Amino acid sequence: MKLALRYDMRAPDIGVGSPDQYAAALDHAEWADELGFETVYLAEHHGADDGYCAAPMVLGSAILARTRRLTVHLSALIAVLHHPLRLAEDLATLDLIGGGRVEVTAGIGYRDVEYRMFGVERRRRAPILEETVEILRQAWTGEEFDFRGERVQVRPRPARPQGPPLYIGGSADASAVRAARIGDGYRPAGADKDRLYAIYAAERQRLGKPVPPQAPTLGPLFLFVSDNPTRDWDIVAPHVLYTTNSNAAWARERGVGTTAYQAAAGLADLQKDPNIRVVTPDECVELCEKLGPDAELVFQPLMGGLPLDAGRRSLRLFETEVLPELVARGYRAPAGR
Repeated sequence: MKLALRYDMRAPDIGVGSPDQYAAALDHAEWADELGFETVYLAEHHGADDGYCAAPMVLGSAILARTRRLTVHLSALIAVLHHPLRLAEDLATLDLIGGGRVEVTAGIGYRDVEYRMFGVERRRRAPILEETVEILRQAWTGEEFDFRGERVQVRPRPARPQGPPLYIGGSADASAVRAARIGDGYRPAGADKDRLYAIYAAERQRLGKPVPPQAPTLGPLFLFVSDNPTRDWDIVAPHVLYTTNSNAAWARERGVGTTAYQAAAGLADLQKDPNIRVVTPDECVELCEKLGPDAELVFQPLMGGLPLDAGRRSLRLFETEVLPELVARGYRAPAGR
């Protein structure tokens, strides 16, 4: 069973501010690295009044410097908002800092405010992404190539000859077809992942290309381990409610596709949502058994400005009460790998 952290760094007025959040994320990553977690997922958006992470490569660099094994997965990086040559340089440098511990899920975005901020035409976002992926692959060879009428060269080369893996993200059918053509893999988002992956796999086969393994089955979007769920539901509810409602509202801007985040009116709605779970250690072990050994548990200990002590308490309880049981049952290798 894979273990991961995820951060979007939203810092609404109801919760912990950005300075404390960024410091805590680095501490969490160091802790997770020692415990044998595999991945930290970092999201990207721009122009959000709650401080949604606008510079995941910078945050990722700090995480890589504090860890030895953990992979930083930029998911999703809105590649169309970046100059492709600068993006090639930044990702190559990030890959070097981490010694090859970087992965990218590249997306086209969906928020009009972001396209306006960066002068990108929304109607051209798909061809821009395809061009960007092609440029990244050319740039990471370290050789000269033609870029918009100029001969250019990008150095240094990344740690790996092919550069970081470039997965393609999305929540609509077109993203599956696009990923089959240009991606190293496909990471569909939303509530329709299996159907989208089937479209992707069929298109890969039609193109005569191998079909990479599907990403692990994911556990809940928000998982909080608690020794007193009644107490902790009251603590986490405002922060989870803020995040799930904000993400659901943003998703409506897409016009197509789905999202796993559902709008909620209050605590009762959250408690009925299978993607939002506050569980005892025993219940967490049961959840892991139900998901199976090929699944991935993702923790969001800062969701919606969640109090730092609450997030840490949940992570420590997972470490002391859940993880040893998972190791004993053969779901996890001992920490340290």
